[in-house]
Amino acid sequence: MTAEKARILAVLETQRQGLRQALDGLDHADAVTRPTVSALSLGGIVAHVTYAEQMWIDFVVTGEKVDDMDRYAASFVVGPGETVAGLLERYAATARRTEEVVAALPDLEVTHPLPDAPWYPEREFSARQVLLHLVAETSRHAGHADILRETLEVGRSADAVR
Repeated sequence: MTAEKARILAVLETQRQGLRQALDGLDHADAVTRPTVSALSLGGIVAHVTYAEQMWIDFVVTGEKVDDMDRYAASFVVGPGETVAGLLERYAATARRTEEVVAALPDLEVTHPLPDAPWYPEREFSARQVLLHLVAETSRHAGHADILRETLEVGRSADAVR
């Protein structure tokens, strides 16, 4: 694996660790709680970043990208039968696949056209751009997860005082 691939994957893994830590010690009820005015939950964030990483790595492999807004919205939902351990295992499996795909690429210049949509100002994305996008998205959601976890903890502290 090239040094560039390894560096990008290492940064992505650091952000994944932040997401995993945000769920540390939580049960299903806590993972699906929406402690702020947003519709985000910690479990929903992990489910979403798993979905997004799978979708983008599929794009790197196949060159096909279909934007389905219903699937996007549903990616933030944790099903009643899902567990925190299951969410984290699926996320870990997705990370392993990403690393395998990236390691197998001849380089990060592998490029495919993007669908014509206003949220894609570029007409194509290389594997490098996909990975950088995943780093940015995972980082953004890790920040959301920090806020949600802190809000959960503050709520627990307030409940304990009452």
